[in-house]
Amino acid sequence: MLQWLQRLWLRGRPAGGPAGARGAAGEQLAAEFLRGRMGYQIVVQNWRNPRERREEIDLVCRDHEVLVFVEVKTRSAGALVSGYYAVNRRKKRALFRAIHAYLTQLRVRPRTFRFDVAEVILSGNAPPQVRHFQNVPLFPKGYNVLR
Repeated sequence: MLQWLQRLWLRGRPAGGPAGARGAAGEQLAAEFLRGRMGYQIVVQNWRNPRERREEIDLVCRDHEVLVFVEVKTRSAGALVSGYYAVNRRKKRALFRAIHAYLTQLRVRPRTFRFDVAEVILSGNAPPQVRHFQNVPLFPKGYNVLR
């Protein structure tokens, strides 16, 4: 019943609309910044948990030996809440579940991993800016991935 209601609700709507297009553009800009300026290798973009499709990781990257999970927040120049603070407790819980699912499906687990936030600021005529926040607290102390 729930799936039927979701299909009915989403029928005829553009996928993401203008906000979705802006978010996708922001994710692409963040990926280019991380690859070009930071030297990261992009492993996957927009990874979704196969068991819970609502759980998504924007970017999974490699920074040398470290696996980096990146949440990208795209904002306009005059936004009241910055992208860093938009990753609130509720969003962090969802990201933690998605990252845990990603890590458990890997055959070879990384020795180290971390969580970053990339904030993309779009302003009318000025070039977009990317702010990168490394090692944002997400994982509890002593977190270990177990199957």
